[in-house]
Amino acid sequence: MQELDPKVQYVRHEILVDGLETSFLEAGSGPPVVLLHGGEFGGEAEVCWEATIPALSQHFRVIAPDLLGFGRTAKVVDFVDGRMRRLRHLARFIELVGATAAPCIGNSMGGMLLLFDAASPTPLLSPRRIVSIAGGGALVDSEHTKALFAYDGSLEGMRKVVGALFHGEKWARDDEYVERRRSSSLTPGAWEAVAAARFRRPEHLQEARAPSGIEYGRISTRALILAGEKDKIKPYGWWNELIDQMENAAVTLIPHAGHCPQLEQPDTVNEALIAFLKAD
Repeated sequence: MQELDPKVQYVRHEILVDGLETSFLEAGSGPPVVLLHGGEFGGEAEVCWEATIPALSQHFRVIAPDLLGFGRTAKVVDFVDGRMRRLRHLARFIELVGATAAPCIGNSMGGMLLLFDAASPTPLLSPRRIVSIAGGGALVDSEHTKALFAYDGSLEGMRKVVGALFHGEKWARDDEYVERRRSSSLTPGAWEAVAAARFRRPEHLQEARAPSGIEYGRISTRALILAGEKDKIKPYGWWNELIDQMENAAVTLIPHAGHCPQLEQPDTVNEALIAFLKAD
């Protein structure tokens, strides 16, 4: 199926990846670039990358999947190792769409997945370049972080999620925007699939879950870390843990932006992305 969005001029495709229906957005032509959205309730490719796809598609073939459990992609509940299940599905998807080794850009969970895989002894993705936007590093214990985990499906619950993601207050005040994200979070199976990632097994059973830490010192891929200076769910300077250990990484701070700088400051972020992707 193909569906052309009249505003941002991307095409939506639906394909089967090892029997699982997988939805993705595609725009532009040229060298492929893969965009991976965040893992918050209501997260999906369109809402995460709607300010990024038009700019990047002027230079690249942009591919933005709804990750397993999100958006219009199949909902799979995995209480044991959802991260690796998503990575295996993603690796197979990238192979099927002809984007093997293409640069990858991830926001929040998407960036964390890229870093986790790159640090693995047996990476599944192996992109030529990585951009992590607010992905990796520590979280701060705050009311905003709690809002991401305590979401109850209500409009006000989603308003708190949106408030946590953005520095500017206009996003959480926009009822239409909040409802748009809420509607995505209530797609059949979506809440359960995302909630499974937040499930914690009893401590004596946790050996069944793959280690969650990332050994950043193992990452040699050329990488760019983008950080919103006003991120409410990460401690200021969280990026130092990454760039101090990664041998080929740089950081760019985005002023007046929170956890989703690609939405709050799209011009600044798009300029940085294009420059990084085109650099020798």
